[in-house]
Amino acid sequence: MRKWTTAGVAAAALGVAIVAASASAGRPERPVLEGRAILPAETFAPGPPSGAFIGAGPFNGVTVPFARQPVQGFSAILPAEPGSYWAMPDNGYGSKANSPDFLLRVYHVTPHFKTAKGGSGTVTVGSFVQLRDPDHKVPFPLTRADRLLTGSDFDPESMREAKDGTLWFGDEFGPFLLHTDATGKLLEAPIPLPGVQAPENPFLVGPPNLPSSGGFEGMAMSPDGKTLYPVLEKGVTGDDPSLRRVYQFDIASRSYVRNGPRWWYRLDPGSISVPDFTEVDANRFVVIERDSGQGPTAVIKRIYTVDLRRLDPDGTLHKTLAVDLMDIADPAGISLPGRPGDIGLGTTFTFPYVTTEAVLPLDAERLLIVNDNNFPFSDGRNASLPDYNDFIVVRTGSLKNGN
Repeated sequence: MRKWTTAGVAAAALGVAIVAASASAGRPERPVLEGRAILPAETFAPGPPSGAFIGAGPFNGVTVPFARQPVQGFSAILPAEPGSYWAMPDNGYGSKANSPDFLLRVYHVTPHFKTAKGGSGTVTVGSFVQLRDPDHKVPFPLTRADRLLTGSDFDPESMREAKDGTLWFGDEFGPFLLHTDATGKLLEAPIPLPGVQAPENPFLVGPPNLPSSGGFEGMAMSPDGKTLYPVLEKGVTGDDPSLRRVYQFDIASRSYVRNGPRWWYRLDPGSISVPDFTEVDANRFVVIERDSGQGPTAVIKRIYTVDLRRLDPDGTLHKTLAVDLMDIADPAGISLPGRPGDIGLGTTFTFPYVTTEAVLPLDAERLLIVNDNNFPFSDGRNASLPDYNDFIVVRTGSLKNGN
């Protein structure tokens, strides 16, 4: 893998020149859809059959099991060469029990964005990185004898690339931090979070103090590559239920800066989780917040900016709204035409998915946002069809320095 400058990625991805933000340009009244590309729900890659443990189906008209590996459920995205990205699915089908035949991978994807100037709006899937443990770094039994990692072994929800080209993943089952080389080979044993264990943790002692699927969801990395900022998706037993823990992990020493959380993030009323936490610069981050609704019941699908130097009077991180994903202007009609039964398209474009889990700043005003489509289960865009992976580029003035 190779990390490229975000400005170069944005320019190549959209096929337009990046214009430096200026005071005279002003801020748009609301975020604007500038590009969109769709990866069909039924997209598959080489590999063994999958989906044998998710039930009889069909689900949203999709027959199971699958003859190959589905390319779905993107929970993290990183820049590759200009115009392309590395997109990481999570554990597969939502639980440890139903995902033993889902292989943990990172896919190379190239969105061909539809913009106001044209474009196909399609996504090309290329090679993939397979996560694996040939050197037996994992100290507990794995699902497969060949030690390819599956969704029953770990649930990776976040991914960052270090300066040396190695990869760091935030896992929900432990929660653990996982460290691999650029080819996906595990380099060391999973690193646990002191004092916190989920029900799926293989080393569980006593009752868990974190709900199922409550481990590391979002995880940022400092621009100098020295620090990780993993965030728990759900609250630890005894915490204020509206607060989420933000940790600081020093990569060189392989240790958390202190035993407890370094910062606290407060959810909006009705929110349930922080699906992503991504760096803008050394101090500022973009944060996704969401509720549990989808389709007509989706309400809170928001992206905020936070600054580690700014706290509210209650000691939590101060939030500035960057994008309300349920209210995006589409003056160029980029989202049209849709399929019969699609919602949230047209002049006001919405992102009504139950799990929107990946955000990447492209430049001073643009964000790339991708949903986890929970294939084949979620149907937020269309009640009769499984959700696709929806890649959108949104322009917002809220990423400028000082906001």
